Formats: sequence, structure tokens, C-alpha cells
Amino acid sequence: MRIAVEGCMHGDLDNVYRTLQYMEQVQNIKIDLLLCCGDFQAVRNENDLKSLNVLPKYRSMNSFWKYYSGAEVAPYPTIFIGGNHEASNYLWELYYGGWAAPNIFFLGVAGVVKFGNIRIGGLSGIYNARHYHLGHHERPPYNENTIRSIYHVREYDVQKLMQVEEPIDIFLSHDWPLGITDYGNWKQLVRFKPFFEKEIQERSLGSKAAAELLEKLKPPYWFSAHLHCKFAALVQHGEGGPLTKFLALDKCLPRRQFLQVIEIESEPGPYEIHYDEEWLAITRRFNEIFPLTAKNANYENIKLEMEDCRQWVKTRLKERGTKPFDFVQTVPCYDPSRSVSNSSLAGYPRNPQTESLLKFLELPYLLDDMTKSDGPSGSSIPSSDSGSFFDSEDIPIDDIDDVEGETAEPEDA
Repeated sequence: MRIAVEGCMHGDLDNVYRTLQYMEQVQNIKIDLLLCCGDFQAVRNENDLKSLNVLPKYRSMNSFWKYYSGAEVAPYPTIFIGGNHEASNYLWELYYGGWAAPNIFFLGVAGVVKFGNIRIGGLSGIYNARHYHLGHHERPPYNENTIRSIYHVREYDVQKLMQVEEPIDIFLSHDWPLGITDYGNWKQLVRFKPFFEKEIQERSLGSKAAAELLEKLKPPYWFSAHLHCKFAALVQHGEGGPLTKFLALDKCLPRRQFLQVIEIESEPGPYEIHYDEEWLAITRRFNEIFPLTAKNANYENIKLEMEDCRQWVKTRLKERGTKPFDFVQTVPCYDPSRSVSNSSLAGYPRNPQTESLLKFLELPYLLDDMTKSDGPSGSSIPSSDSGSFFDSEDIPIDDIDDVEGETAEPEDA
């Protein structure tokens, strides 16, 4: 199986897909899957731009809307995670994962799926210690604070991923695992990005949560983006232990290293995206302690019995099948030929895919819960207000370059 990996998409699907098609022609290969490591920018219409945390002058429809509308169809199955520049209102609709457009699958705020017999996991967002222990309290429309905190990684989602016991083949995160630079040529990295050196020396470059997941899951492959550069590392987990090949990639711009194709052993195709049994069991069990407020939560003593739940999910999947629920448009799509009033785009509907998945798992829909209480109704998580957290702001990267009229070139791959 050949899998293409892309760094930060920034909504430039057209150029990425064209580059892959060119590579197929020149190298006489077939690419089976595209993975994107965040900043995907699944912007459907003008209203979605309001949830995108970039300066107004940089807000642009780009090309995702064409795939959402059906005017274009992704030529490759595409799986992506979220970063820190997303249409966060849309990704919240698909918190548990689902089709963002035909043939384009969002892995969820945290998630695991199967593509053929390859198991792919991921964690959306970036790490910020101030918000890590909070619940998912943000709801659209976002204010100047929640438009930033909505994409900060939460401990709840990391704890779900920490329950995974079966091997993960590929893992995606937007920001890099903390300390990953110890395992690669960091001196060469700082020659190109000198402002990274201070954070590397202080051991503050990267995500503590991602580092914990790397240590627990030990996947053969881990891909990231966020810092807009290419960086490779090789992590050995203990003496004689398994290896993780880490690779961070750039964003889609001319003369930038934003794409890599890997070949991985797999069963013969054709390949499709399917739900993962273990992950659905974890999702079902953990939903009862879904934190929905800005109160700190403590997971230290949480032990949830999984065996019965796993068997229940297995039986349900055997009855229904493992294909994800079908894509459904939930809002009007951008039309460049017409001016659309804000009133016609207003509202934040429930996504039928999410509703169907929750109904299948016999779970309540909680994503539009606006409770102001200290904790979610029925939660068994003990709250904790103790402890102070390092006030780490998002890594100051120039995420949007002043580049106009340029397109990616095939040799960038």
C-alpha cells in the first residue's frame, strides 16, 4: 500500500491532489491514500470563515468547498486531523469523526480507523497546558478566546487514546511530540529555524500529550506538521524495543517539502475506510464521563471496564457492518457566482453522521449541551481546582505567508 502524507493543507486541496497525480504519472505508481496532519481548513461557506483563527485579511475560501459541494471529488481517499487553523464549527459537528466531504474523512478530535488492515490513529489540535485539563466548553459562535481554545488538546481525548491496546500502524498529530528533536538532527533544524533553539534547549518545543501517546502507543510511523518544516527522527522504545519513524512536513507552497510517499505492507486492495471496533468501544465507554464545561477534571483514578462493552460493539458491528455512515451536507455551500447573506448561513446544525453514530452506540447527543454547571450531568469524574499550569501560548509560527498567485510545483514532493 502506498500512502501519501501531507503536512499543513491550509485549504489547498487542488494543488495537493494535482501534485500527487503528477507523481503517479512520472513515477508510474498508484497512491492508495492521502493523510493530512492538520490545518486542513474544511471551509464550506463564508460563515465557516468566522470560526477560522487567522487574521481577517488571510481568510480565504480556498478549495475545500468544491469537494463539499460535489463539484469536485477527491481522487484519493483522504484522512485528516485538525490543527490550530480550522473551521472549528464544522469539525465540532464531527467531533467523533466522519466524512467532511465525499472521500474526505475527518479522524475526529481523537480517533482510530482502519484503512484495509492498516490501523490509523490521530489527535487533533495543539497542546496548551492552561487548557489541557478543562472540558470541551466551547460552542459556536466563538468569541476571541474560545476561537483559540477550541483547538487546544484536552486530557479527556488523550485518555481515550491511552486506552488503546491493539497495535496502531500510523499515528497523526498536528504539533510534534515533546522531545522528538532529541532523536533527529536538531542542529540542522535550527540552522533553518534558529528561533527553535531556545525552546529545544528548554524542552518546551512540542506537545507533552503527544509525547505520552508516543511512549504508550509506539507506532511504526508518526507524522506531524505545524512548524512548517521537514524534520525526521527515529525513536527506539527501550533497548531492543520497537522503532517509530517520525516525520514532520511543511505546508503546501512552492519549493517546500510538504509531501512524502511511504510504502507499507498490507493486505491486497481494494481499500476502504472502516470503523475500528476497539475505538468504538472506548468511545462508548468514555462518553459517560464526557466533560463539557471549563472546570478541571481529574482522570487519575478512572478505571472503566471495557470487556463487556467491546463484545457489545462487536455484535453491533456484525449486524450493521463497519463502513462509516454516509456523508450529508448540513449547510449551504459557497457559490462564487452569488452573494449570500449571512442570515441564510446562520445556525449550527447537528450533523446526521454524528447523530447516526451515537444512535448506533446508544449514546446521547451532547455536543450542543450549553450547561453552565461545574461538570456534565451524571459525570463520574471528580473535579480538581488544584495545581497551576505553565502559561504556554501557541508556538509563534507565521502560519500564513504573504504569498499570492503561487501554486505548488510537482518537484516539491
